[in-house]
Amino acid sequence: MFDALEMSLRVLERLGSVEQKIRRQSVSLGKQLSDAAESVSLNLGEGRLRRDGDQRRHWQMAAGSASEVTTALRIAVVRRYITREDFAAIDADLDRVRAMLYRLTRP
Repeated sequence: MFDALEMSLRVLERLGSVEQKIRRQSVSLGKQLSDAAESVSLNLGEGRLRRDGDQRRHWQMAAGSASEVTTALRIAVVRRYITREDFAAIDADLDRVRAMLYRLTRP
């Protein structure tokens, strides 16, 4: 089992209801959030079978997408599409994913 991938899938699962709230207010932000969250998992899934620099490139793309998810959620809080509690419910798991990706992207 690849913990970073499993945690990213857990984040996707938790995003479901929050994403729906965001899409009711901003379809474009909801779509971007969804795309970025899926990109984290997809890059982790692909990267785990790659080697050397190619593998790190996938980890870096996943890390960038994880940062995008965080920013989209923060925008949603600022715009009052979701509550701070909605954000906090996802951010703990997302923070673990970001921490794992930080370690994976270091040489």
